[in-house]
Amino acid sequence: MGILVWTLVGLLAAVLLVAGLGFSRLRALSHHVGSFESRLRFTTDSATGGPWRSGFGVYRADRLVWWQSRSLSIRPTHEWLRRPFSVTGRVPLDHAGRPDLFLVQCRYGAETFDLTMSPEAYSGLASWLESAPPSSRHFVV
Repeated sequence: MGILVWTLVGLLAAVLLVAGLGFSRLRALSHHVGSFESRLRFTTDSATGGPWRSGFGVYRADRLVWWQSRSLSIRPTHEWLRRPFSVTGRVPLDHAGRPDLFLVQCRYGAETFDLTMSPEAYSGLASWLESAPPSSRHFVV
């Protein structure tokens, strides 16, 4: 019976360690300067697009990086350079019962995707795109 108890204690310790690492990672991402909470969906030819994934975006000097919430990875899930990144549309989600969110339609090269974000986060995204060096041009809706 001693081995069973130690096995259960080891499993409990492993679960608590993974949960602690996940919580620590989310806390660090959400408190990073320039971070915002968002959901990401890659659009396809279908009307609904792909599945929504929750995460955090962080503005860097030359790129926007996005980390998925449900992951222990220390690397961002997606990175988009500022130069080929553009916002092609913005839809308030009032009709969906979420007046505090925007659906932001984005293009990165040939890739199209949607982000949901707060109005404050959208203002940050628009400012980040418009504050690019004069040599680059961006279209912001």
